[in-house]
Amino acid sequence: MTSTVPALGTRTAEGSALQAVLLDMDGTLVDTEGFWWDAEVAVFAELGHALDDAWRQIVVGGPMTRSAGFLIEATGADITLPELTVLLNDGFERRISRSLPLMPGAARLLAELAAQNVPTALVSASHRRIIDRILDSLGAHNFHLTVAGDEVSRTKPHPDPYLLAASRLGAEPGRCAVIEDTATGVAAAEAAGCQVVAVPSVAPIAPAPRRTVVPSLEHVNLPFLHGLMTL
Repeated sequence: MTSTVPALGTRTAEGSALQAVLLDMDGTLVDTEGFWWDAEVAVFAELGHALDDAWRQIVVGGPMTRSAGFLIEATGADITLPELTVLLNDGFERRISRSLPLMPGAARLLAELAAQNVPTALVSASHRRIIDRILDSLGAHNFHLTVAGDEVSRTKPHPDPYLLAASRLGAEPGRCAVIEDTATGVAAAEAAGCQVVAVPSVAPIAPAPRRTVVPSLEHVNLPFLHGLMTL
């Protein structure tokens, strides 16, 4: 999904430019990381396998191929990766059809970015079928474009999704602020050369150069994002 991208280069008083804001979806804007794990647990239970809770931190935030592949290998389940992918997406969709809570501060932040006409992209490892369902709740009008995990040859933790989003917005990666909730997503954004805001969901994330850690999106607004460009 694309729309007209506004002129770039909104500047702070210090003279640095924030060119675009790129946001992860699951666990960052919508409280769905638990839904994915519940779907994985349920599917593998049907296959006769119990998942170890410790595996949750391994699969969180990763692309479907990596997460599902790890669980097949860890359990020894007799199922192919394509078969499991369908079952997991189906199970997840059933759960979000019943409830789809937004993360605290998400609606306010998206409204602020839209009101100020900041170039904004949704960049997710989830498949297009999932993104399009969730956009009904997030509001497709809040994003100038979206990038799905099954639309790039290499998804997170590779930089490709963020490089693609920045390129389509006409932005320099170094002038993009990325908001992520997992180490996998943070690694992708940092490999792309973006300034990262980490809002940890399932597992802790430590601060680092070009990475700012906050407890929730309630701590993030447009002046805060502008300020990252001076770091």
